Amino acid sequence: MSAAVEAPDPTTTIAVAADHADDVDRNARFPFEAVDEMRASGLLSCSLPVELGGRSTSITDLCAIARKLGAVCSSTAMIFAMHHTQALSLRFHATSGDAADLTRAIAEQNALLASATTEITTGGDTGNSTCAVVVDGGTVTLDKNAPVISYGEYADYICATARRTPDSPGGDQVLVACPREDTRLEKTGTWDVLGFRGTCSPGFLLHAETTVANVIPVDYSTISATTMLPASHTLWASVWLGISDAAMTKARAQVRAAARRSAGSGPPPQAVKFADLIVIHQSFESSVRREIERYEDFLAGGETDPTIGFALAMNNLKLEASTVIVDVVVGALQLCGISGYREDHPASMGRLLRDAFGPQLMVSNDRIRANNAQLVLAYRS
Repeated sequence: MSAAVEAPDPTTTIAVAADHADDVDRNARFPFEAVDEMRASGLLSCSLPVELGGRSTSITDLCAIARKLGAVCSSTAMIFAMHHTQALSLRFHATSGDAADLTRAIAEQNALLASATTEITTGGDTGNSTCAVVVDGGTVTLDKNAPVISYGEYADYICATARRTPDSPGGDQVLVACPREDTRLEKTGTWDVLGFRGTCSPGFLLHAETTVANVIPVDYSTISATTMLPASHTLWASVWLGISDAAMTKARAQVRAAARRSAGSGPPPQAVKFADLIVIHQSFESSVRREIERYEDFLAGGETDPTIGFALAMNNLKLEASTVIVDVVVGALQLCGISGYREDHPASMGRLLRDAFGPQLMVSNDRIRANNAQLVLAYRS
């Protein structure tokens, strides 16, 4: 691993994201302003290797930024998290030969990366593909029917999975970085959903014709196990923790207001409930921090073959975080009362509540539990 340099300051991006969060949510529009600021400040390239133009920003620092963004605009935060999941895949698997030139170009452009890892025909199973890369000399062609490509219309590259060749089995996959200029997207759906509305994630028919140099020279199964899975789960969980932070801030303000109104007569009833909610929130924070440290330790060890225990821990982080966020936000809404239920009040919990129910559906918890069931058959503690 290359030595990290100082991470870019996210302060301005956080302020810009906060200013536009309600409009982004209301109109289900891409957060152009915040992403433009990420690009200008180097936040998009910061996780790429120093020697290829990035900053080698640590997982810990990336997760801290994701959490702060999650507290002000979950859509911007999820775009940041999904982008860096792809960027980290390049950082650890595209650093030599033609792949290094690709990574260097992406760093120079501060390019926004999206992903297309699911297909209509595989039911959300990212470990299998029916589409395949077709190689003709130095050119590769790919056609993929993706039910979801988050912010695909606005990305500079879409990192798409496919079978290595038309004759390869479904699980023999590669990752192709498809540049915008080499890619045609045909929208197959709309994006009018409850939460994470600014991620703009409809389905697309993707057709790419690009250079073979844009095929990452590592099996996708390796990229997934060592980077995609742990990076996505730690970054996503950090975003969701940020959403819960925002809910706690609103609840705290309401509880303190109630305490001022009842000054001299002891703590208000809400204070006891808020104390209980703090326990849940702190436990959430601790579990996220623990798994970030686990992933940092894995990377520091230079391992290339994650243990079953590591995979279970990352899966369980996603399961726990996607559930606990609902407990925190619903608990905060109950403390805020009718003020939290109103959309025209500073304590409004509407956007936070809608966003809180999305994580259980992003890579379905049922699918992850089924995967865990397979893993535990071979697991020895």
